[in-house]
Amino acid sequence: MGRTNRKRRSTLANRAIAASAALALGGGGLLAANIYASAGEENSQQNAQTTAAGMATIKCPDVGQSLTDVPDGARQGVDQELAKLDQQVTEAYKRLADTRQAQAGDSSYVDNAILGPLKSKRVATIDRIGINIRNAGGQPPQGAEQMAQCEGVPADQINNGGDQGQDQGDGQGQDQGDGQDQGQDQGDGQDQGQDQGDGQDQGQQGGPVAADFQDITQVQPNGGPQGVNGNGLPANGDSGSTGSFTTSCGTNGNDNHNSDNIIVAPGVDNGAQHTHDYVGNQDNDAFTSDQEFLQADTSCENQGDKSSYYWPVLRLQNGEDEFDANDLGGGAEGNIGPIQEAAQAELKFVGNKASDVVAMPQALRIITGDAKAFTNGLANANTNWSCTGFEDRQLTDKYPICPEGSSVVRTSFFQSCWDGQNIDSANHRDHVAFVNEDGTCDNGFQAIPQLQARLVYDVPAPQIENGQLVNPFAVDGFPDQLHKAITDHNDFLNFFDEETMNQVVDCINSGQDCQ
Repeated sequence: MGRTNRKRRSTLANRAIAASAALALGGGGLLAANIYASAGEENSQQNAQTTAAGMATIKCPDVGQSLTDVPDGARQGVDQELAKLDQQVTEAYKRLADTRQAQAGDSSYVDNAILGPLKSKRVATIDRIGINIRNAGGQPPQGAEQMAQCEGVPADQINNGGDQGQDQGDGQGQDQGDGQDQGQDQGDGQDQGQDQGDGQDQGQQGGPVAADFQDITQVQPNGGPQGVNGNGLPANGDSGSTGSFTTSCGTNGNDNHNSDNIIVAPGVDNGAQHTHDYVGNQDNDAFTSDQEFLQADTSCENQGDKSSYYWPVLRLQNGEDEFDANDLGGGAEGNIGPIQEAAQAELKFVGNKASDVVAMPQALRIITGDAKAFTNGLANANTNWSCTGFEDRQLTDKYPICPEGSSVVRTSFFQSCWDGQNIDSANHRDHVAFVNEDGTCDNGFQAIPQLQARLVYDVPAPQIENGQLVNPFAVDGFPDQLHKAITDHNDFLNFFDEETMNQVVDCINSGQDCQ
């Protein structure tokens, strides 16, 4: 059996935490450092002011996304090396935050003491990736030198979305009718955090900042969940296959948490560097085999559904500690505060407006959204944030501030086109694709049931007082991503048994609504 207990953490991992010392998280246009040895320890105003003049985060090429041809025999080794690249960025980000005084006194410090050593480590790791691929008969990636080079992102160049891309094409989040334009005019003069008192703005809590939030009542209706740049369009409509299949798997009331990621980092403890909620299959961690998935218990009412559904937890940053306050994946990597259990977790499979759907293969893996979208850009981003009663108004790059009586909503519409052959791909994306607006699939891909996940949270609305953010919430993420809303993501592994999957397909293709 895999290890899924939320309190699981090896002695070795805890020693690593002690050795790694403090992490620092900032956010928005004005980075406010959080140099702490344990969760919740506040930083001095001097450190916050020093941080404001420094680099906000580190941006590195995403090597994993560039890999399109990795032989099966090299996959495990390559994924483990990719996890090392993530760890190296986190370590460099920590040094970036721990050395603010040195940076202030030496303009070349970041390049010489942080980015230079990081590049050397990345070159060696990327070379090992190439060796793994070559030894398995594949073609190693070219341009290791270029992929190894990272850059510091100055605080004054961050516009509440890092490299999200300044033109999202469909205007979502850029100008939603109230002059948001990336938070430049939110009615309270936030101006991207450039004028937020002394710059602390909850920096001691690891971000986000005031400019990362938007009053949902000030957003103009924009049609409901659409994702980013066409990623995550609804596949269903009033034609084609019009049915649905709802699976009820609970809201993780049994606290099934870990910071692994079986899809992108199999065999790597803390491969995600942030904590996930798991519903459905109860045996999901980095070491779970497909056979163990099939033999495991499920929280789904339909026992024919042993699929695993998981997403980064949402935390309330109210100064209180969670069980993982000193653990890797938790407070030791800047993910601080009580985990909020969803009030509702609605998991529905729907049809395709252009055609029937075909059965998903067992063990199919799908990631939707990008945990690194803040530095990667929008190519794989797929976020929808809203509030109950306002779900015709969606945000992609901000968290919503909901009015009294309204709850926060996270919605993910998954890729629903499949290549017809593979359950996974080298970069964990190429075997599936987002549907076109008319419901068609490109490149000969086949339509499969689209998973639509809707998570509702009864979390208190944050307050913005004199430019200061009080009691915010945020999703867990990699430290260098600054807990931005655009980094939200969702994961699915299909372990429906054959009979139940056929029922799903039959219901959808015949226009029935089943559960």
